[in-house]
Amino acid sequence: MAELELDRTDRRILAELQRDGRLSNQELADRVSLSPSPCLRRVRRLEERGYIKRYVALVDAEKVGLGLLAYVSIRLDKHVGGSHAPMGEFARDVQRWPEVVECYAMSGDMDYLLRVQVADLAHFSSFAMDTLMRHPAVVDMKSFFALQQIKETTELRL
Repeated sequence: MAELELDRTDRRILAELQRDGRLSNQELADRVSLSPSPCLRRVRRLEERGYIKRYVALVDAEKVGLGLLAYVSIRLDKHVGGSHAPMGEFARDVQRWPEVVECYAMSGDMDYLLRVQVADLAHFSSFAMDTLMRHPAVVDMKSFFALQQIKETTELRL
């Protein structure tokens, strides 16, 4: 599908939906100075073209008992199982681990960076020792614990 050129109104729609994904079409149309029908057509087009990936509720991790946030750098043994096999296996396996809420393939001194959300240090220790360090491709793991949240946003600057 051809790339959509975003105009000022498309960017305003995206900005408003980033702030509040539960806006009704009428509320959104009012905020971006459109009538409801053209506004809905633009939103649908943004969804179809992948600019809007999905709508979610952001849950407070601490309130649901997952108050420990850790970032974990992972280095793999690239000689296990042939060309790129460890990276593919690890990327596949990480999908099954509910403790991992984000995973990025990285450049530099690590192969992957994980964002891990768990109940407490005991839960993290169990996950690290029983899952991460036992993975056949993992040769090094470093953990970093969040002490205080300074900024959190899901809004991209448009």
